[in-house]
Amino acid sequence: MSTVRTATAARAPEPAAVFAALGDRTRLSLLRRLSQGRPQSIARLSADTDLTRQAVTKHLRVLEEAGLVESLRVGRESRFSYRPEPVEAARSWLDEVAAQWDDALGRLKAFVEE
Repeated sequence: MSTVRTATAARAPEPAAVFAALGDRTRLSLLRRLSQGRPQSIARLSADTDLTRQAVTKHLRVLEEAGLVESLRVGRESRFSYRPEPVEAARSWLDEVAAQWDDALGRLKAFVEE
């Protein structure tokens, strides 16, 4: 029997939590591997790396708290999958900030050129 954790799926992550989670190379690497499409177990994610299963688990929990991954319980193991929505929301937030800066710089340029 499989169950999906719904705590992270039910709430929208804060941009700061997403950026904090993405601010670590190991978590970025795990997210890159998970974004390739299929759910993966902790054992599979720690294979061929210098990371222990405990280290992978800690990083996955941070990613899960930020809403970037979700876990699916299959028998005795958890499989983790990538959730693109928080990354898309963070990108949208950055686009808004960039637009605000572009607008402010445009006003400054117009003021200076007057």
